[in-house]
Amino acid sequence: MIHIKYFGAIAEKTKSNEDEFPFSEMNLQQLIDELQQKYQLKKLSFSVAVNQKIIQDKENYSIKKNDIIALLPPFAGG
Repeated sequence: MIHIKYFGAIAEKTKSNEDEFPFSEMNLQQLIDELQQKYQLKKLSFSVAVNQKIIQDKENYSIKKNDIIALLPPFAGG
């Protein structure tokens, strides 16, 4: 399984704080594309963390079984 956690406006849009998906061979960008299509997230800005580490290169990051993926809203400075 792949565990996905939603925060802020993303959690509001998905009407959930978390989700689980069966594991399949895909890169992180493919998963994000699926989630954006399923929940209509294209207009929302967010960062993606895998196992508590922000991932910049989503195309080249392969998802592994039991990864925890978090969709994080923009951080405010202060």
